[in-house]
Amino acid sequence: MKKIFDRLSIDPNTRVVLLTGAGEKAFTTGLDVQAATSSGPLSNMDGKDAMRTATALRRHIQGFQDCISSIERCEKPVIAILHGYSIGLAVDICTAADVRLCTSSTQFAVKEVDIGLAADIGTLSRLPKVVSSFSWVKDVCLSARTFGANEALRVGLVSGVYESKDDAVKEGLKISAVIASKSPVAVQGTKELLNWSLDHTTSDGLRYTSVWNSAALQSKDLSSAILSGLRRRTPTFEKL
Repeated sequence: MKKIFDRLSIDPNTRVVLLTGAGEKAFTTGLDVQAATSSGPLSNMDGKDAMRTATALRRHIQGFQDCISSIERCEKPVIAILHGYSIGLAVDICTAADVRLCTSSTQFAVKEVDIGLAADIGTLSRLPKVVSSFSWVKDVCLSARTFGANEALRVGLVSGVYESKDDAVKEGLKISAVIASKSPVAVQGTKELLNWSLDHTTSDGLRYTSVWNSAALQSKDLSSAILSGLRRRTPTFEKL
């Protein structure tokens, strides 16, 4: 997945990415616990040097985190469409996306405490930043309880709920088409500045914006957009 998103990030033919899960049952049900404990870094830890085991685990976790972070780093907006079971890794993935839609039957859960660990691939860092209540975040993360689409909409985890996966995908495609019609300079700059500002003060965000736009304002996309608005015609923009 990291290779795909790193490629899409710089692909001039790509304006927006729509991320869905295959099939009808689930976006993802998360970690395969049996596989994880029978092979890989979680297996055969008994008797090994603690520091060497910790080093191997840290490298594995950071590598996994980097795969999910590639969604957030992607220069192009990413719209995640969730459906069915959307558990554990599903929350890691969707909180790294820019826009989240789901079906009315979607069942979410931050399930990690039920298997004896703190969620470590991004949920605990990103979820508090994308919803309206820190109390709610602690509720679902500490209890591992399942919550549905309406609750996800109420707290702002998703921005829309649709009857079926097909309906949600159609809406995602509509949103994608609108975004793709805009200046790629403006769209990519907007994503960069919004994401950067989440972890910085307002004054830092304003300064970074001024530096970013000192270059972006020299793009001919600006004059094309303004003139098209004045002349009431649909603008077209070159690939970036």
